[in-house]
Amino acid sequence: MNLSEKFWENKYQTNKVGWDLGAVSPPLKTYFDQLTNKELKILIPGGGNSYEAEYLFNNGFTNVYVVDLAKSALENIKNRVSGFPESQLILGDFFDVDQTFDLIIEQTFFCAIHPDLREKYALKMNRLLGENGKLVGLLFDAKLNDDHPPFGGSKTEYITYFDSHFTMDVFTACYNSYPNRQEMELFVKFLKK
Repeated sequence: MNLSEKFWENKYQTNKVGWDLGAVSPPLKTYFDQLTNKELKILIPGGGNSYEAEYLFNNGFTNVYVVDLAKSALENIKNRVSGFPESQLILGDFFDVDQTFDLIIEQTFFCAIHPDLREKYALKMNRLLGENGKLVGLLFDAKLNDDHPPFGGSKTEYITYFDSHFTMDVFTACYNSYPNRQEMELFVKFLKK
């Protein structure tokens, strides 16, 4: 089960984007601020309005790609971020992306896909990363919804998906979550095996 382009486009058209913080997520900003290699090729899957892509791009990371099923989300980035390369805004399904990246940022995408796709997600992430590639971001550590996004989960469950594809360098309770996500997020830095 994969939620359709129409489903996500409707969310943006009707402004039902409760996951959208309207700014870069504090834990990701903290991580970005310590990155020194501006040449990194970075992917943000299911990026939506992607304030993370905007923040990175405006701080000299020009090799940032966003993939999303919703055209409106990508248009919002294009209209908001002057000079963002249109070729790096990919309208389509994450599972169809066939490039290689140094770093992939997880920010509310994992919880948006149906749990049946989580094993496939972990494998695809591994395949999209080049040698020494990293998957970095946030996963919800909370019971959320069973029949629609966001889908929650737990660290114990997540280990079953990622353990065979990644070395779990950092996998810990997030100390600097956005206020309405306090004590609900895990910060992860997974290294491709």
